[in-house]
Amino acid sequence: MSVTETQTIQKSGAAGSAKFAGSDSRKYNYFEPKGRKASHYEDMTVDVQPDPERYLLQDWIINFADGTPTYDKTWTALKSSNWHQFRAIDQEWERTHYQRQSTIVGMISNVIENGRRSGAPGRFDRAWVKVLTDHLGAYKHAEFGLGTATMQAQRYGYTQMINNAILTNSSYKLRFSQDLTLYLGELALDIEGFDQEAGKQHWLEDPVWQGTRQAIETVMGTSDFLEQYFVTNIVFEPLVGELFRSGFIMQMAAAQNDFMTPAVVSAAEGDYERNLANAVELFHLLVLDETHGEHNRKLLISWMNKHGALALLAAHQLQPIWSQPRVKAAQFTDVLDLAKNRARAIAAEIGFDVRATLDQ
Repeated sequence: MSVTETQTIQKSGAAGSAKFAGSDSRKYNYFEPKGRKASHYEDMTVDVQPDPERYLLQDWIINFADGTPTYDKTWTALKSSNWHQFRAIDQEWERTHYQRQSTIVGMISNVIENGRRSGAPGRFDRAWVKVLTDHLGAYKHAEFGLGTATMQAQRYGYTQMINNAILTNSSYKLRFSQDLTLYLGELALDIEGFDQEAGKQHWLEDPVWQGTRQAIETVMGTSDFLEQYFVTNIVFEPLVGELFRSGFIMQMAAAQNDFMTPAVVSAAEGDYERNLANAVELFHLLVLDETHGEHNRKLLISWMNKHGALALLAAHQLQPIWSQPRVKAAQFTDVLDLAKNRARAIAAEIGFDVRATLDQ
């Protein structure tokens, strides 16, 4: 065979023109599994999204009108020697995601149904009812904003594994926003004068929430998809999301005769643990990258400095909410210190230091 003929075969995109590792196997071993054997999750996600550097010898078949390829590594400033190395810790794919979401919705529905049947909403402290209408009603907009941002971000991931992790993150956020909307609607059936529109008004106009609005809208307006994913899980969630959900709602509710709200909110805490594990795994790999690790570490620190300042401002502006329940069960300063320690621990696990940002 001549050199010319060999070059023609190598450049061809026709089926069978090149041999790949495992192409004649029925065990789907054309990729390197993370463990000894490929998991079902890997079979369903690895190389589902094409990559011309791996298999598409003729490059992208379809481009955008301006020549931009179908997927482009320049859509994030972070760099990787091998984007396909990432595997989500929760190993969630389409079927398992639907199953888990269904389980969560069923759990929340049972809590609300049983609580209403026992007359629990009627025993809520009146000051606490106003907190739920004004502030839990406002917070659902933050969850919706993060869900919208990550929904947009997942389209730009270079591999199916990355897209899956970001998309399930978005799905959990949007579901929880809906959970809160439906829950507050159920409470309105049992509590006379319960204002379902108060949350939106406070989100748009209350000074307490404007820092949070700014932080969320900044994430939504960011063009780098991994910056959106990073800020959602590494910056906003520990410094504002958990601060409000766990540090306020879940600590205060029992003292106000409310066992229903913590059960509803606890679903979001479980969601975040899964989303956080996936995010830490991805950014840890990027920081450890032999070629681009130092570049990635510096970039993550710059994102933390930018968005961390907004998140801390948002957190401090939320402080007046801690004084509104009649029975005080938590101090804002203690909760904020825990939030900062949480953010430091997450950053250390990834491989960078955020003390300079958090000690401002």
